[in-house]
Amino acid sequence: MLVYGDIERVETVGAKQAAITSLLTETFSMPPGIERHGVLVTAFISASELVQGIIDAEFHECGFDAWTKDHAAGMECLSILARAVGESWHSGFRQLSPLPPAFSEKLHGFAPSRTIRTKHAEGYAFYALYPESYLEAARASGLSSNTQVIGIRSIGTGLSALVAAELGAPAPITLRPVGHPFGREVKVDLDLTKNLVSDGRKAFAIVDEGPGLSGSSFGAVADWLEEAGIPRHQIHFFPSHGGGLGPQASAEHRERWSSAPRHLVTMDDLLLRGSPAHRIESWVESLLGPLDESLEEISGGAWRSRRYPDEGSWPPANIQQERRKFLARANGTAWLVKFAGLGEIGAQKFRIAQKLHEAGFTPEPAGCRHGFLVERWHEELDGLDQARISRKSLVDQVGAYLGFRARHFPSAQHQGASLDALHQMAIYNTGQALGEAAAADLEQSLADPSILEHKLRRICTDNRLHVWEWLVSGDRLIKTDALDHSAAHDLVGHQDVSWDVAGAIVELDFSQDEAARLCQIVQQESGQPLDQGLLAFMLPCYLAFQLGAHLMAAGALGDGPEVTRLRRAANRYGRLLHDHLARIGGPEPLQEQEEVPAS
Repeated sequence: MLVYGDIERVETVGAKQAAITSLLTETFSMPPGIERHGVLVTAFISASELVQGIIDAEFHECGFDAWTKDHAAGMECLSILARAVGESWHSGFRQLSPLPPAFSEKLHGFAPSRTIRTKHAEGYAFYALYPESYLEAARASGLSSNTQVIGIRSIGTGLSALVAAELGAPAPITLRPVGHPFGREVKVDLDLTKNLVSDGRKAFAIVDEGPGLSGSSFGAVADWLEEAGIPRHQIHFFPSHGGGLGPQASAEHRERWSSAPRHLVTMDDLLLRGSPAHRIESWVESLLGPLDESLEEISGGAWRSRRYPDEGSWPPANIQQERRKFLARANGTAWLVKFAGLGEIGAQKFRIAQKLHEAGFTPEPAGCRHGFLVERWHEELDGLDQARISRKSLVDQVGAYLGFRARHFPSAQHQGASLDALHQMAIYNTGQALGEAAAADLEQSLADPSILEHKLRRICTDNRLHVWEWLVSGDRLIKTDALDHSAAHDLVGHQDVSWDVAGAIVELDFSQDEAARLCQIVQQESGQPLDQGLLAFMLPCYLAFQLGAHLMAAGALGDGPEVTRLRRAANRYGRLLHDHLARIGGPEPLQEQEEVPAS
């Protein structure tokens, strides 16, 4: 199934330099504490993206990685900033020395007119990978300053600088493994290779997030080192989790990984069981005051036990992709503490949360603390799947909400999948789930994406209009989970408001008349026309995406009640998609087939 994707950004070096400078100016004007540290880490992440983009541009020009002037300057720049992050972290956020002049010289030494391509690092954005965990892993590793640190781009650019800074080692080099995802290889300048391996006493530390399905990026760098004559016992790994390599790993890589020295500190060890200043609990108390009790973990779908009387009424959840979340109680009030993303992502979501709440649509946000957003948890309210509200009021409020988003949250053109990408996804997923005949019918019915692309007006869409995501308070709706899903690890991203209109029609089971009224309200509230051609295109694409997403989530779990819930939801999307095709002249509705085939 086609579900996941990475959205690439094209930026100028000058814009990144200005953003980093602004963040650092803000940092050094703030009082000591977790807020200041969070802004400092945001600057570090932004600088890591800048350096990664510059080095990648050189790699694409040359076809291999080399220790160039810009590569060296970028990693030295990052190493200076990494030492500042370490100083702030280890002092409990109390100390932060001024940056040396060399930092600014190196930061502004890159040509500002150059353009670079960057991506949000998945670990920072989605999976609560904290860069400080690499500081702690390096500190506990037993490695000395005589260590050559090697970062794997993208996220390994900054993570390797943190490891090197903690070890007192020289600035790292970074490499970009290329090729098939399950069979990566590195291409490195011969002179750089010779220089790196000339000292036989050195240890080598390979730094990245993961490993994933194959661990081939870690494996490619280790293969290169061994081929250059480095003994296996001198090669150390700094991963983001303690598990083994995924099912697509080669036997050789699996054998090496099982015996290699690996160094890591988990988020739980760092932020739940670490020193008092480093615990999420203390960050939340800086916003809410003393907590009534310890944080309660509600990740991995556990939040449903707080909303539903029994498991039989639980909605489906992609528990492997859910963000970390906790319940906090302060002065008798419940609050949701949810990972929203490190760096600028978390700050952006907090600003959106404030604006949506001020307009009366979403729960009250208390603040954001170094990646975790804190907002009201209305435990006394039922979801729309358990409470009743008039259909007219439902349509009116959903229309007002979507229209408000369309008016107030415009997005850059490169922040979401193209219509062509949605077109390809819909046809492929339909073929995989419903058969090639259904895929052919869908392809014939969908408009040419090139005809519609110019009509797109991208906004920060909600992308999560499911019935259980709405709370009912009297005759008023409160939209929850309104911040994450257009910045999730999938291919959709920011879309035209018609994507959310299609989602509301599907998830809230709107009739044709209700859908027409919804469109009218969205147009009135947004001040923009809602193109019916775009909506007709988005509706089957939405169904095909949800069908694929639920089948993939079920396939990743094997067996159990969660799989049953996910497949039940996939079956519903499959039936709706088949019915849609039947209405536009496709095959007759399914009669004997009651379930969508497994992915």
